[in-house]
Amino acid sequence: MDKLKDPLGRSFRVLRVSLLDTCNFACTYCVCEDPLIPEKMAETTLSVGELIRLISNLHETLNLQTVRLTGGEPLLYPDLAALIAGIRSLGIRDIKMTTNGFLLARKIEALKRGGLRSINVSLDALDEERFFRMTRRMGVARVVEGILAAKEAGVDVKINTVVMRGENDNEILPLLDFAFRHGLKIRFLELMGMGHLHGNADGKFFSKQAMLTNIASRYLVRELAKRPGETATYYRTACGNSFGIIANESQPFCSDCNRLRLDVKGNIYGCLSSNVPIAIADITTQKGLEASLCAALAQKQLKFSGSELSMLTIGG
Repeated sequence: MDKLKDPLGRSFRVLRVSLLDTCNFACTYCVCEDPLIPEKMAETTLSVGELIRLISNLHETLNLQTVRLTGGEPLLYPDLAALIAGIRSLGIRDIKMTTNGFLLARKIEALKRGGLRSINVSLDALDEERFFRMTRRMGVARVVEGILAAKEAGVDVKINTVVMRGENDNEILPLLDFAFRHGLKIRFLELMGMGHLHGNADGKFFSKQAMLTNIASRYLVRELAKRPGETATYYRTACGNSFGIIANESQPFCSDCNRLRLDVKGNIYGCLSSNVPIAIADITTQKGLEASLCAALAQKQLKFSGSELSMLTIGG
């Protein structure tokens, strides 16, 4: 729907679908306590059929370019490969996923057959002790195994690392070296004030400039031109490798944001900072859906302001 644009020319081309609001990790930048309650999963999860219906309606209206599956942890979602195949059958070819990677090695082949093209894997440390401090789980080797299995399967892989001062900022160079050694893309993320960190993230905040200073101790880098709608700014080293930094605070990217979020209850959000869900699960008319999308578009901001909702609720 080309007419759906705000005064800055922003519209929705990317749909981020939160498949469930439970996770097998409890990352400290996402939740303040361990939220894993497996018996709740069936109650809060839309079926494959329900999700395909909602995604189809949105696609017919928006002509989506990309669907990204998130969570919680999307690899916990039952029939994930069938869902991916169903999305592909709608004519959407660019299907991506964001995951913690713990269950990835055993599932990647089926997901690729279903049509998964790209995957972002959260990896906040290579050292087991620091990994546990960030995720409240042991098992960094299983995450690394999943990353390498996805690369071997021919799926495009990016590593996402949330950097927290005093927690894993000394993991930047080891992770960068790991990515370069295996020919992987890596992006470092500034901490975002979501959920329990809303208004309380400054003590752990590690800026883009601090990351670049850290990296410059080993590598000579130059900044690359940022593509429209891209969240990361990329840099290339003198030896030809590249990495990205998603600097939500230092270098906001709201002005050309093209993302829409769909949560586990069938609500949409036009902005990660919005606390106000817009229900579309029961909408039956095109006029009603367009009105809801206009309301979501009005939620977009000029600069990220954070939200009391956690990533677990609105989708990582």
